[in-house]
Amino acid sequence: MVIGMTELNSLLKDLKNTLNEIEKNETSASKERSFEELSKKEQKEYNNYSKFLEMSAYEHDLFNQGVKYICGIDEVGRGPIAGPVVAAAVILPRDFYLPGLNDSKKLTAKKREQFYKEIISNAITYGIGVCTVNEIDHDNIYNATKVAMERAIKQLTIVPDHLLIDAMTLPIDHKQTSIIKGDAKSISIAAASIIAKVSRDQYMKKLSLRYPEYGFETNSGYGTKKHIDALNQHGITPIHRKSFEPVKTLLMPKLV
Repeated sequence: MVIGMTELNSLLKDLKNTLNEIEKNETSASKERSFEELSKKEQKEYNNYSKFLEMSAYEHDLFNQGVKYICGIDEVGRGPIAGPVVAAAVILPRDFYLPGLNDSKKLTAKKREQFYKEIISNAITYGIGVCTVNEIDHDNIYNATKVAMERAIKQLTIVPDHLLIDAMTLPIDHKQTSIIKGDAKSISIAAASIIAKVSRDQYMKKLSLRYPEYGFETNSGYGTKKHIDALNQHGITPIHRKSFEPVKTLLMPKLV
């Protein structure tokens, strides 16, 4: 959803008007009850708006410095024992507004899917980068994550002026800011985290059709009990990370 600041300010004005009406028309004994009953929707909208403004601080600072194209970057899939690491890069319009936007890990799957559609529909441009299991095993997950992020940037149709990256610095010639827990502090990084998460989850669901025993459609490659039990029973697949435990141990020759 792209919404102008005028409309957002109007939302706050309506909330204040509602509270003023309560002040005028209700007795003191019923004011608090009326506020709770009549303004739940407005209060939720106000809280979402306040949170969104808080998460827009990095973007606002850069826009005020004259930066035009701000790119949020995040990855998903550093911890699983199977499947690729996926990164996303996204440039949002300055007037982008999506109430409830947050770190993908704090959203339900249904809400992530909903936000994913909103984000890719309204983004100026976005890109997705993938690093395979073989690359992860060869280069290690940290370096593979950087490669996935760089690949995501290359998929953009516009060259970004500044990168906002979740807890990482990339060895590329772009102005950039690394933000610890950036997916909870920047709307651009949060949007990238949702794109990456939904994209990877969809891919893992497809892989579950090929390897149904491992539960990839629900665990996304993470080492759940069902997943570990399946490893012990059926062995590893080509999409398991051989440099990750317990896969690494399973590959070791057993002593007779």
